[in-house]
Amino acid sequence: MTGLEQHSTDVVVVGAGYAGLAAASRLAAAGVGAVVLEAADRVGGRVVSEVLPSGVRVDRGGQWAGPSQKRFHELAARFGCATFPLWETGGHVEVWHDGTRADYSGAVPQGGQGLAEFGRITALLDEVASTVDREQPWLTPNFEVLDEMSAEEFFLAQTGDEDAHRRLALMVQGVWCCEPREVSFFHVLFSLASAGGYAPLVETSGNSRFADGADAVALAMAESLTVRLDEPVLTVRHGEDGAEVVTGKSVLRARRVVVTVPPAALGRIGFEPALPSARRGWTGHTPMGRVAKIHAVYEEPFWRKKNRSGIAAFYGRTPVGVVFDDSPQDASRGVLAAFVHGDRVDRWVAAPDDVRRTEVLAALAEVAGPRARMPIDYAETAWSEDGWTIGGRACFVYPGGWAQYGEHGWRAATGSVHWAGAETASVWNGHVDGAITSGERAADEVLAALEVTAPPA
Repeated sequence: MTGLEQHSTDVVVVGAGYAGLAAASRLAAAGVGAVVLEAADRVGGRVVSEVLPSGVRVDRGGQWAGPSQKRFHELAARFGCATFPLWETGGHVEVWHDGTRADYSGAVPQGGQGLAEFGRITALLDEVASTVDREQPWLTPNFEVLDEMSAEEFFLAQTGDEDAHRRLALMVQGVWCCEPREVSFFHVLFSLASAGGYAPLVETSGNSRFADGADAVALAMAESLTVRLDEPVLTVRHGEDGAEVVTGKSVLRARRVVVTVPPAALGRIGFEPALPSARRGWTGHTPMGRVAKIHAVYEEPFWRKKNRSGIAAFYGRTPVGVVFDDSPQDASRGVLAAFVHGDRVDRWVAAPDDVRRTEVLAALAEVAGPRARMPIDYAETAWSEDGWTIGGRACFVYPGGWAQYGEHGWRAATGSVHWAGAETASVWNGHVDGAITSGERAADEVLAALEVTAPPA
């Protein structure tokens, strides 16, 4: 380690996403020194905003805060980060695999293909999810049985209605960025329980956006912390009494380490000694989802003049799954945000640039009219191609993963190494609010280990 800077601190936090920043903030409030190491050149993790050449700020990653995501809202208020409501005024549209269109208004369609069976099954999901133990999921009744099956297997056992299956598939793609065959049915239930049910998790009514981007809160949090960017962690040498964290620039000795990176990114860090088999098994069964987010910018939100909301759902035929109006609060420009999820991403990202763009703009034209084919600005973000996150928006769990590895691999500390991140949250698992509370939980574990009194919540 000749030539590397040598440092000592109480705690090293790996990752400057919302989980890492929340952990470091809580430690600092308790008077415990913390250094945050971030591989990328920015803070925020899977939340990042950018000003496009057209002058419009867009959120390339996470961007919405639902009304029950309380911790996110509290921090936004604390740092003076202004929010405004998601635009939902006007008619929405569903476009089916055979080209059939159905216009509707309100949170959900009042009628339509497969809707009755879809409603019955989502109500059943809520009923079963109410039995989930969020803090100790393995204590849930019928835990192993629920975890052994995929979401697809459960859906197929419930109904033969193909249109209901298309609705259920889009729900899974939109929330977990994977396909129903890939995700543990128990994980679906756990996520529903962590969000308070189907409606808070899936419906967008009442959601807020951030005037200066959803990473504004992260940027404000980082100002008072010691954050070192462009410094990926290479090795964590850990024991019961402390750890040594090695990067390409420095060696940091600490009493505790909090690791907040997504499970898929753990493979880039060497642990000495090797992590326990349960932790390794959990990491291998919790891949990141596959999602791309595309912004098309226009001179104005012209669809609003035709009483269109810009909100749409596509059930096949196009790579796009859902679309939202993502225009700035003052409507100085019009912005449509399109999402490509799961299997659709795999084919779409492999296509030539012009093909990808043409397919997306064709879908937007079905939402907003022919003018949508002619944006003044256009930007794609394929999170599955991101060098550090390696996917988005959160991880999901393969069937059997919870039952085999959850109890000891999900978030149980490994000696002096503690685990945080949206995927370790009991409330709003996989979302920014969950990331924040996970960091605070991990910080409290550290404080207890160091015998330091935790600050008020």
